[in-house]
Amino acid sequence: MSVAPDNLLSGKFLCIRRSNDISQTSSFVPAPTVNDHNDNIYGTHHAKDAAGLFKTMDLDLNLFSSALKVNSQYMHVVWFNLELKEQTDKEKVLHLLQRDKRVALTEHHSANTVFSFGRDQGQYGRLLNQTVVVEDSINVKNGNEITGFCFTPQDGNSILSSIAATVRFLNPHSYQDKINSLSNFFLIESNVPIQKNCYRLLEENTYILYNEDKECIIIDPG
Repeated sequence: MSVAPDNLLSGKFLCIRRSNDISQTSSFVPAPTVNDHNDNIYGTHHAKDAAGLFKTMDLDLNLFSSALKVNSQYMHVVWFNLELKEQTDKEKVLHLLQRDKRVALTEHHSANTVFSFGRDQGQYGRLLNQTVVVEDSINVKNGNEITGFCFTPQDGNSILSSIAATVRFLNPHSYQDKINSLSNFFLIESNVPIQKNCYRLLEENTYILYNEDKECIIIDPG
C-alpha cells in the first residue's frame, strides 16, 4: 500500500469528543450532544482544518467530518473511514501504523484504560503520541476501504504540535532534528500487561509489568 497522498480517494471521520478536560469543572455536558454541520463541503471544522493544513503542501484532499460531545472527561475517540485507490489488507495497514513513531497501537477498547496507561507510563503521566489506534477495530473492506477507531490524547495534540510550530519558527533549517529528540518519549504500544495487587489494610498498590518471556518488573511504592 502506498503512503502517497494521491492514494486517498476520500476520508470520513466521526469525532466523538470528550466533554471537557479532566482538570476542568465547567463546560461539562450531561448527555451526548451533536454538533452541526456548518460547512457544506467539510461538515465540521475538523475536516476543514485538516484539509487546510494539507493545502499548504499543495494537496487537495476529499475529507468530511462529523462531531459530537459525550459526557466523559477521558479522551476523544475518532471513527475513520478511508477509501484508497490501491489494494491493501489489514496486515499492511497495521505494519504502516507500527512504523509511524507518532502513532501508538493498543489492544484496549476503552478510553479509561488507555488514559490510565498514559498516566502510569507516559512522560509525566502524558501521552505524547498523536493518536492511539485500536488494533482490533481495523477493518479492510473490498481491499481498499479502511475503517477503524482511535483515541486522541489531547496532550500529544497540543504539546507536541505547539513545540513543533515554535521550533520550526525559531530554527527553520534544523527544526526536524530538534523535534526528533522527543522520539524517545513516544509509546509504541499502550497495552503492556500490567497487574495491580492491593496489600495490607490500607490497600497499598503493587504493580507488576511483564512480557511474553516471563520477565517482569515489580513496582512497590512501600
